[in-house]
Amino acid sequence: MDYSPPYTITDRTVNLVSKITEIITYITIVDNMDSNPRVRRDNRIRTIHASLAIENNSLSLEQVTDIINGRRILGAPDEICEVKNAFEAYKILLKMNPFSINDLLQAHKILMNDLSKESGIFRSGGVAIFAEDHLVHMAPLANQVPHLIQDLFSWAKEAEVHPLIKSCVFHYEFEFIHPFADGNGRMGRMWQTLLLYKWKSLFGWLPIETLIRERQDEYSKVLGECDHRADSGQFVEFLLEAIYDALQDVSNTG
Repeated sequence: MDYSPPYTITDRTVNLVSKITEIITYITIVDNMDSNPRVRRDNRIRTIHASLAIENNSLSLEQVTDIINGRRILGAPDEICEVKNAFEAYKILLKMNPFSINDLLQAHKILMNDLSKESGIFRSGGVAIFAEDHLVHMAPLANQVPHLIQDLFSWAKEAEVHPLIKSCVFHYEFEFIHPFADGNGRMGRMWQTLLLYKWKSLFGWLPIETLIRERQDEYSKVLGECDHRADSGQFVEFLLEAIYDALQDVSNTG
C-alpha cells in the first residue's frame, strides 16, 4: 500500500491512547449503554444536536428531542430537515461497513436528502473554505476526490495502526479531502464514530460531538494548523482528548 497519511505520534498521543484504553476497561456502564434503549436514544439525540450545532444549526436540544419524538416545532424547515435526516442516517450507521465507499455515499444521501442537489455523490466543483476574509483551506480538485477517498479507505482497512489513532487520522484526512458539496463535517464525525464502534461497541453511543462542540473554535483552529504543517498529529491529540473527556463523563455518571 503506497498511500500513508502524514501524522506524528507524540508521547502525549501514546499516553492518551493508554488512558482511553484503561478507562474503557473499567467503565461498568458499557453494558448498560449497549442494552439500555433509553440511554442509547438520549446519547444519540445529544450527538445529533451537537454535530448539527457545530454546523450552525440553531435548534436547541429540547427542540431536537421534540422533532425526533415526532412533535411539531417552530423552526426553519432546513434545520428541521437536518435533524430528521441525521436521525435516519444514525439509525442505520452501525450496520454499515466503515470501509465501503458505497455505504459512505448511502449515508450521505440520507443525511443530505432535500438539503443538497448532490446528496449521495461526490462533489462536482471546487471547494474553498474561508474564515472571515481569508482562505483557510483549499480542497483538492473534484476530479481527484474518488481516488483520494479510495486511498483513504484502503489505508483505513489495511494499516496496522491503533483504532483510536486511525479513526482520528481518518477524520482529519476526510475533512482535508472535503469529498462532498455539503455535509463534510457531519459525515467525518459520523464515520469516525463508525470506525470506533467496530473496535468497541461503546463508541456507537458515546456523544463525542458534545465535547467537540464545546471546543468548536479549537476544532477549527487545529484543523487549519494541521493543514499548514501537512501533519495531522495535533488534530489526533485534540480528538483523543475529547474522547477521553467523553469517557470520563460516562464513568462519572455510572
